[in-house]
Amino acid sequence: MTNHEINKGDYLIALPSAYNPNDVEFNQSVILLTDHNIDGCMGFILNKPTAYLLSELVPESNGAFTVYHGGPVESDRLFCIHKCPDLIPDSIAITDQLYWGGDFTTIFNHIEKGLLTHLDLRFFMGYAGWDNGQLDMELSSQHWIKTDAIHLNPFEQPTKTYWKQAIQTLGTEFSVWLNAPENPNLN
Repeated sequence: MTNHEINKGDYLIALPSAYNPNDVEFNQSVILLTDHNIDGCMGFILNKPTAYLLSELVPESNGAFTVYHGGPVESDRLFCIHKCPDLIPDSIAITDQLYWGGDFTTIFNHIEKGLLTHLDLRFFMGYAGWDNGQLDMELSSQHWIKTDAIHLNPFEQPTKTYWKQAIQTLGTEFSVWLNAPENPNLN
């Protein structure tokens, strides 16, 4: 097994043929890795919106934010990534420009005051997680392409095109995947 250099702040881009055709959870997904340690890795799927608004899940938030499906682990728990550690206490650094978590009471108060908008943060239900060595094995099996150079803003990109834009950043070697159907069963 090859040892892949995995770091928080890396992006994982799912390759369409890698998964069971009936598994649409990770098909055409782009994941931001938010933590990596001896126990494993965690991250959030950036391009899978749910039908829920934040205000529907947390009425006291008064937030008209789309909530995204972050992954299958703890799918009943709310998480967020953001770029405002100066406004959100207890934030955890992902990179020097991206953070996750923090004090949700403060976040909701700042949303109410208009200090935080959808351009500053994104909410997720659940996360994607891997035990120690599991992600390295999936990378070796080419379930994912790992990159730290996507250069796409996770707060501004339209979700329908996010995966294709991520694939395009990988170069012509991966351009064959650009025409893959969203649902592998339609291939």
